[in-house]
Amino acid sequence: MNYRKLFAEHKIIRDLSLVQFIAYFGAWFSNVAIYTMLVDFGSTELAISVVTAMHFLPAILIAPFSGAIIDRVKIKPLMIALLSIELLMTILFLTIDDKSEIWLLMIFIFIRMSAASMFFSTEMSLLAKLLNGKPLQKANEIHSIIWSFTYAFGMAVSGFIVNAYGVKIAFIIDAFIFFTALVVFIRIDFVVKASIASDKILELIKDGFIYIKSNKIILHLIFLHSCVGLTSFDALITILAKNEYKYIISVPLAIGLSNAVRAVALMFGPILLSKYVTKENLHYLMIFQGISIILWGLVQENFYISLIALFIVGLSTTILWSFTYALLQDKCDEKYIGRVISYNDMFFMLACVLTTLFIGLMASLTSVDIITILLGVGFLAFAFYYTRILKWI
Repeated sequence: MNYRKLFAEHKIIRDLSLVQFIAYFGAWFSNVAIYTMLVDFGSTELAISVVTAMHFLPAILIAPFSGAIIDRVKIKPLMIALLSIELLMTILFLTIDDKSEIWLLMIFIFIRMSAASMFFSTEMSLLAKLLNGKPLQKANEIHSIIWSFTYAFGMAVSGFIVNAYGVKIAFIIDAFIFFTALVVFIRIDFVVKASIASDKILELIKDGFIYIKSNKIILHLIFLHSCVGLTSFDALITILAKNEYKYIISVPLAIGLSNAVRAVALMFGPILLSKYVTKENLHYLMIFQGISIILWGLVQENFYISLIALFIVGLSTTILWSFTYALLQDKCDEKYIGRVISYNDMFFMLACVLTTLFIGLMASLTSVDIITILLGVGFLAFAFYYTRILKWI
């Protein structure tokens, strides 16, 4: 089974992948506009980190409810509603005009990312219901390539748009992107087995927690997957652009180029390396990720050399994300898949938030290269952790 064969045999995967690409691209496209707006407002490093954290916080707070909802309601109407909310919040970004309205910006980001988080969890649950075995693993890899690529490349393209045309135009383009995703998704026809969960939402939440608590390997795999949260570099790249690279290149272009280089690595990493990664040697990939992040930290002062190091960092990130996700899906009963995936996303986003706040708080105490090196050391610790739980996987 390869990507071409998967697309040939499963039209629904082709259609969903197109929606993924458009919707995820839109989810991250306006980020550079948001960060550039914050820099233009004269925001502090901590304020930048807090706004960045608002992109991840919703998944933490709504995960128990979203998982229960996913396991109980019809998937397609839910996903249509979620895309519509993302479109509306993006349009409302156009109303932010000065520093006094940052609190309103954070509310809009929170609502949009709540919808985006639930959309993501719903789609991962849908894949598990449509496929199994090797096709599911390949679908996960495609999904992770699209997510990782659009996560970085959406901001990269936005960097050029913001630099050339300004923040407001970027928001307008982003709204059009979400409208396109909505139209494409409405036209997709798919059928999945009806949910067998009929309990009330609170009962489903409680049942989901009991299931996870009684399956220790699920807990271990959720924690393991959270290691990818250490690659939440948005605040770090923005701070570097604001404090270091602005003397070499404009802030939006520095952010855009950094994410463009990372995007290429995120896309090609799985194609080049995934066939060599197995359950038995995954910890070596974590070690490689940690060492590459440390290397990036050592060369960050030079913008152009740091781009090369950032490319090396991105090569292993997508594989780590997709492989650890697949391990979790394989160990989860279908009845609980929506809740387990939502709780997993909650823990992953918590790791992203903590990483982002760590960067913001530490930026006032030490240099960004030290912060980056510490994140690399974190991956070395996760590699050791994986060797301790491997026998149960």
